[in-house]
Amino acid sequence: MLEELSRGISIPSPKAYRDMSPIKRREMRDGLIYISPWLIGFMVFTFLPIVASLFFSFTSISILDGILNTPQFVGFKNYIQLFNDPQIWTVGGGDSTPGSLWITIRFGLMALPVGLFLPMGIAMLMNSPHLRGSTFFRSAFYMPYIVPFVAAIFLWGGMLNPETGWINRALMSMGMSKEMVPTWGNDIFWVYPTYIIMGIWGIGNAMLIFLASLQGVPTSLYDAATVDGANGWQTFRNVTFPMISPVVFFNLVLGVVGLFQFFLVPLVVNNGTGRPGGATMFYNVYLFKTFFTFQNMSYGAAMAWLLFVIILVVTVFLFSTAKYWVYYAGEGRS
Repeated sequence: MLEELSRGISIPSPKAYRDMSPIKRREMRDGLIYISPWLIGFMVFTFLPIVASLFFSFTSISILDGILNTPQFVGFKNYIQLFNDPQIWTVGGGDSTPGSLWITIRFGLMALPVGLFLPMGIAMLMNSPHLRGSTFFRSAFYMPYIVPFVAAIFLWGGMLNPETGWINRALMSMGMSKEMVPTWGNDIFWVYPTYIIMGIWGIGNAMLIFLASLQGVPTSLYDAATVDGANGWQTFRNVTFPMISPVVFFNLVLGVVGLFQFFLVPLVVNNGTGRPGGATMFYNVYLFKTFFTFQNMSYGAAMAWLLFVIILVVTVFLFSTAKYWVYYAGEGRS
């Protein structure tokens, strides 16, 4: 069995199944029985909805039509409308508001470096041999991650309230005038920093993953770097980062996918209205409104498939670049 696993598992053909010994047939049957709950759940709640959404994207159907009405096939009409929708593609500039896709990308370019390098930096501090009480700090940084995200959003919404939030009250108590304090989520210049601050609340999980990878770096490599006279930056660049690069790549991919699906914070904080000035009309917020406010399932399905293709292309691009900077032990770097 171990030899078969090492060579990879493949689904046997009907002829190969007939040629199996009774023991292997029983093992295969028992394995399928054990994973059947997952298979049924995947088919019912993931695969079939995916296929249905692809079918809906070529039809004209609304939530109010009901399940008994036959959808009207419209071909590529929804996709033609999609690629001509200024609400998605407008680049912005001047007095025009960027489209939802560019809003998402612009926010991602600001939030992704923070979400990637801040937990890495905290993990390096937690891994320092000079830090006392490291167990306490690890728990303190991780505990906010287990708080339900919606509850955390409401908590931060109260703290960052322009009128009653204790952060602005603290700033005014230090001498800042009421006209100078930020209005946070109500200001077009402060809304993205507000969302990033809320996101920092949940970096404990990424911090622990980075910490585990840092603790897996062999100390002999650091000793060799010290003997060679490497300074702190050279040690990080030539030892630490290559050894933790698979974890960096893992968090990078998850961060990119998560940012393209950014939805809950603008929906809760700004009620999905796009305020202020349309700056929070993220792609997924527009997708949600298309489905449940405008009740246009067909156009919403086309939008969902566009998002899937964009995420797929970006992910494939990241994987294609990984061979140039991600190091795996036992493999050479290209």
